Amino acid sequence: MPLTEPSFPQQRLAVEPWPDPVIDQLGHDPRSTYVEKFWLGVLGPSTVWLLRRVADQLDAHPEGFTLDLAETARAIGVGMRGGRNSPFMRSIDRSCRFGAARYLGADTLAVRRKLPPLTRQQALRLPESLQREHQSWLERGATPNTPGVTVTEMRERARGLALSMLDLGEDVEAAERQSHRWHFHPALAHDAVRWAVAHRSQPTAPPLTPARTEPSAVSS
Repeated sequence: MPLTEPSFPQQRLAVEPWPDPVIDQLGHDPRSTYVEKFWLGVLGPSTVWLLRRVADQLDAHPEGFTLDLAETARAIGVGMRGGRNSPFMRSIDRSCRFGAARYLGADTLAVRRKLPPLTRQQALRLPESLQREHQSWLERGATPNTPGVTVTEMRERARGLALSMLDLGEDVEAAERQSHRWHFHPALAHDAVRWAVAHRSQPTAPPLTPARTEPSAVSS
């Protein structure tokens, strides 16, 4: 299934939630400060506003809803002229290219409820000041030195982040290096990336389950 829908014009899209137990647990709401600060420079303002409006609608209609394209375009201040090359359709296209949404058919769009943390390559697109702030944000998050975080929680977070990086196009080595930058112990990072590779290869991947990693694997 291609990421972007080749046919246009159309007036409405059916929008469904795109469930992902990993990113739904570890990701960031499109209306969050994280998305406003860091995803904004990657996705662009119209795409962020689109995802925020979709998040509002999915809160009200968890099973899905119908998106009026012209009305939504006007609401976020972008045009519909130009068919599938219009500014609004490019916003949808951009959400798909960055893994926030995907087409399920000619008239159905699945949209994530949460966005994953930026990959290293995505963060490098930000101004240097925001790159530094993003790194500080990551360092303030759950790390092996964060009080109260259990080994199981650290393992599941490492696996979830590794899986999201692979889903966004990072290779195995890049995903493992990024985990190191997020201060996961190398043994835990290695285990997480191996788990993520195996998880993605399964036709129906199971939810996160605790692995047999000793507590010492996440200590400095």
